[in-house]
Amino acid sequence: MSPSLLRTCPNCGQELTLDALACPRCHALLHGVELDAMAREAKALEGSREWVQARELWNRSLPLLPPDSKQAEWVRDHLRALELRHSEVQQAQANPVPPWVRRLGPLAPIVLVLAKSKGLLLALFKLKFLFSFFSFLAIYVAIFGWRFGVGFAVCLFLHEMGHYIDIKRRGLPAEMPVFLPGLGAYVRWNALGVSRRQIAQVSLAGPLAGWIAAACCLLLYHHTHDLLWASLARTGAVINVLNLIPVWVLDGGQAVRSLGLVERVGLLAAALALWALTGEGIFFLVAAGATYRLFTKDKPAQDDWSTWLYFVAVLGALALILQGTPESLFEKLAH
Repeated sequence: MSPSLLRTCPNCGQELTLDALACPRCHALLHGVELDAMAREAKALEGSREWVQARELWNRSLPLLPPDSKQAEWVRDHLRALELRHSEVQQAQANPVPPWVRRLGPLAPIVLVLAKSKGLLLALFKLKFLFSFFSFLAIYVAIFGWRFGVGFAVCLFLHEMGHYIDIKRRGLPAEMPVFLPGLGAYVRWNALGVSRRQIAQVSLAGPLAGWIAAACCLLLYHHTHDLLWASLARTGAVINVLNLIPVWVLDGGQAVRSLGLVERVGLLAAALALWALTGEGIFFLVAAGATYRLFTKDKPAQDDWSTWLYFVAVLGALALILQGTPESLFEKLAH
């Protein structure tokens, strides 16, 4: 094929044919900017209840996505959901709410749900966030007592809401967190045309929110001298540092994909420095993960120092939390 029929991936520089939709090396969507703009506009139309125009935009995005990609699958599912919602609106307009229901005021939605069993089942499925959270809460309260169990669950909830809020502010679709007792939690979202830098920033938003929660607990400890708050602060900081180890599906593993070789060396140096300064062995695990990512083949072609600074700043902030808790905390708690 002549060079005139080729182009390069803006993310990693791989040569591609003109009809390519995604880069086979770094998996970046080649129409990412256009897809992101279309997704924002479609979500705005959905917010205005302009279902037909929103469906048209989502349909226009499908030819720009690889047919077998997760993004394309999500768009097709979302189109079916929009069709169903549009049908429900049309049905509601054809069958307006009876006047007696309006007189019930705030109780009207409850009455309508109870009047339709399928509506009740749908409502129950939509409450999976609450069901999973309270199940998670009940298990940790049973293990650690209600004070630590509730505090730990709330701190983890704030971590996940950091991801959720950062995703939603970008105009991207996301579901409320789902909690898995003993394993943690996750936020399900679909990144239509989202760049590596944006994915990294969404990933780091969780540990940043986790640091805020731990910092609040530490402030409460210094104000009340109640070791419960110190234990919550330290536990939260440890969990968030563990989550920043740049491997697998951890937040650090997602964020490091935006860093080039030099930034990864910088991350390794920062982790080793924090280990030396604080004496906290947990930063050695971050350094070990950064060392491993020096040799993986997922480095982008462009530097991303802003993500590196974000990553290191969150690590440093969590190190301050660890240094601010009593050294003999767990010995004191044992007595």
